[in-house]
Amino acid sequence: MKLLEFLSPDAIKVPLDAEEKHSAIDELVDLLAECGLISDATRLKEVVWEREQQRSTGIGEGLAIPHGKSECSADLVLAVGRPKSPIEFGSVDKKPVRLIVLLASPPDKTAEHIQALSKISRLMIDPDFRESVYTAETAEAIYGLFERGCQD
Repeated sequence: MKLLEFLSPDAIKVPLDAEEKHSAIDELVDLLAECGLISDATRLKEVVWEREQQRSTGIGEGLAIPHGKSECSADLVLAVGRPKSPIEFGSVDKKPVRLIVLLASPPDKTAEHIQALSKISRLMIDPDFRESVYTAETAEAIYGLFERGCQD
């Protein structure tokens, strides 16, 4: 699995307009809808928010990976957003997030969904890579970083 198969440069927003968790999730889902990657933004927002309320997807080190499974996406899709300033996300390390990677997939793609979450996490473990993404000024720069990071 290659993450770039599921990430379009158009589905990256720098900076996000949102200043809090719920709005950031909504903004990224709306971005997927604007790109024509999902069929029902309202339903995906509900699914992702329900998942988020079970347990925060702020995994630490400034990263959140909100996600959900819904029929509104035909395949795995990603949206990435870098907030203007860090957003409180209820992260495990109690630190605000500096990058949000939203993942949506159809219900029948559970294995692929888990693989994608794992690949994102592994990619973001590298502190140099992480800092480069957190300070990238444009969507194109973030896409380029993911492009290079996914080649390793």
